[in-house]
Amino acid sequence: MTMESLGDILRRISARSIARTTNGGGAAHPPEPAEADRCATCNGSGWVTRRMPVGHPEFGQAVPCPSCHDDKESPSRRESLRRYSNLGSLSHVTFAATRTEGPLADPGARRMFTEAFAQAATYAEDPQGWLVLTGPSGSGKTHLAAAIANRCIERQQTTFFIMVADLLDHLRAAYAPDSQTTYDELFEQVRNVPLLVLDDLGVHSATPWAQEKLFQVIYHRHNNNLPTVVTVRGPLARLDESLRTRLEAADGRSTVLQLGHFNTRLALGIGEVRPEMLERMKFTNFNPAGSPKATEKDRDTLAHAVSAARTFATFPEGWLLLTGARGSGKTHLAVAIAGESLQQGGQVFFAFVPTLLDHLRTTYSPNSMVGFDELFEQVLNVPLLILDDLGAENSTPWAEEKLYQIIVHRHEARLATVITTASTMEELEDAKPRIASRLVDWLVVDWVPIDAPNYRDQR
Repeated sequence: MTMESLGDILRRISARSIARTTNGGGAAHPPEPAEADRCATCNGSGWVTRRMPVGHPEFGQAVPCPSCHDDKESPSRRESLRRYSNLGSLSHVTFAATRTEGPLADPGARRMFTEAFAQAATYAEDPQGWLVLTGPSGSGKTHLAAAIANRCIERQQTTFFIMVADLLDHLRAAYAPDSQTTYDELFEQVRNVPLLVLDDLGVHSATPWAQEKLFQVIYHRHNNNLPTVVTVRGPLARLDESLRTRLEAADGRSTVLQLGHFNTRLALGIGEVRPEMLERMKFTNFNPAGSPKATEKDRDTLAHAVSAARTFATFPEGWLLLTGARGSGKTHLAVAIAGESLQQGGQVFFAFVPTLLDHLRTTYSPNSMVGFDELFEQVLNVPLLILDDLGAENSTPWAEEKLYQIIVHRHEARLATVITTASTMEELEDAKPRIASRLVDWLVVDWVPIDAPNYRDQR
């Protein structure tokens, strides 16, 4: 008994959906392969079902077509596999055409991608167990997953690639009264395909029914140790616990690879130091002579500030508090510290304090791509946090409390932190007494006051 291929099923379901919404005006689908090129046993699907009595454990179960799999050199075999795979425009993605350093700029992310690239290429030669790729949007997860799928097709292994949200949509569509494909037929193929690639797990909007179907696919493949590649945008901690425990499988059947730091792009565009700032604000182009109005005493404080900042950049331990009037060079030195840390492969979260608090409030929105807990966790625990312009925020009680929680957590954990402020210590003690009490702890905080006129005033 032959079965229709997943690629055909999904194309037909999509075509029917398009016809309903566009009156048949959707984009044309790829032409069907010539009849002569199709396998006579499975009609080009790559799958058959065995004739078994009702009640038999293998009744209705899809298995790879013996004719296709026995005839590895058939000229139609690879094209049939590619058509079945659902890769579409990703069919051209290969390891050979991929830059091993990855798409992100910071050195740490590049090292992560290089390591993941090597492990993914090894996995593609003999897929065993599960491979889970995590990371922020744009870190190369889908690219590596597609490269694995294409390599497996080259090796004549049946592979199916699909975004999780699309899979759930297609399963729902298979329940439609006019569907020519039964739900069981589609579901069975997804559960048992030799290599399944699930892209973007965790970003779909799941109903309880859809979530249950997804669990069934993942549980079945995990319990039967079927090779599976999963990409997850963001940390695994965001996922349902029952999903996460299978993806992290402590029994050695699952390998989790992180691509990029989660603060690289994930957190609503906050946390990253803009490239033009890194280029403009380096130690090498900081002018310790100050503005034309600077006195010798002013220049002494600038020289001390540069020395303290360089030392912190080399050994980022404890806290560095840079205080001084606006335009005195505080932000320049803070960005220079960030640049040095990034060059060494460190993780840095740089934020203008008022903007950070605005984003924390934004994450409470139901439409936010980043949850409050996720962003807050990044700020709490990033190896190096730089808070620029403390005191410039117009604080609500809620924002003030969140800021205080950040300060307390990092102070007690002795996590490397740089803070700049135009406020004097007396002003901070008056406006933010709880925060100020942490900033005067000289066992943790190196307070560097900059007493110099505004650099921007060159009159």
